[in-house]
Amino acid sequence: MAEKKTKSEEKTPKPIGEVTHYYDKAGVAVVKFSKNVAKGTEVHFIGAHTDFTDTLSSMQFDHAPVEKAEKGKEVGVKVSQKVHEGDRVYEA
Repeated sequence: MAEKKTKSEEKTPKPIGEVTHYYDKAGVAVVKFSKNVAKGTEVHFIGAHTDFTDTLSSMQFDHAPVEKAEKGKEVGVKVSQKVHEGDRVYEA
């Protein structure tokens, strides 16, 4: 007989950010983060046409490199694949 999962085990992960813009030529997504996220964090982009995992290797705020994205800020992050406005970002 299978064990029932508790409510905490069934929780769906909450997004840590959302893509607000994508610069195709530069391969950069602008993400508005809902929590502090450090450079080097592995994230999962999910959307209608998007589903891949990437590491936040390069982050910029106001065209200056940053080590972490602060909650509520829109930060440019280098991505390995195309993303779309509205795609959600999850911690992988």
